[in-house]
Amino acid sequence: MKIYVDADACPVKDIIIAEARAFEIPVILVTSFSHFSNAEQPSGVKTIYVDSGADAADYRIVKLVEKGDVIVTQDYGLASLGLAKGIIVLHHKGFRYTNENIDQLLQTRYLSAMARKGGQRTKGPKPFTAEDREQFRNLFKQVISRLSGAITDG
Repeated sequence: MKIYVDADACPVKDIIIAEARAFEIPVILVTSFSHFSNAEQPSGVKTIYVDSGADAADYRIVKLVEKGDVIVTQDYGLASLGLAKGIIVLHHKGFRYTNENIDQLLQTRYLSAMARKGGQRTKGPKPFTAEDREQFRNLFKQVISRLSGAITDG
């Protein structure tokens, strides 16, 4: 099992790294070259850099991810591709993407894009809060704990 992070704008990388290290799960941060850093990553964390083009990180993650892995992203398109491969996909605000909720999320995104294209103003995402952060931490710990148990159990 590996954790893949759509890392360009992910506000919970620190939580992912800390919790994954506790379970000795490798973390792969996929980010664009425009976010290049010489900072040394902790053991168990690898950074993959991709072109800055639209969806480059998403396509790389989809190419690399395998059943049993986890993706953390706020991108609904990447989430739907991950779900189609049987991957567990989490949002940084602490909810899990599912086959039951992805269609509604994609439809809402589409309608907002069409409204903006038509000149309407739409609301952006709500600010990321400490409560969102804790909700993500709890969900993430629950998911990786259950997956790690499933791996060691058989």
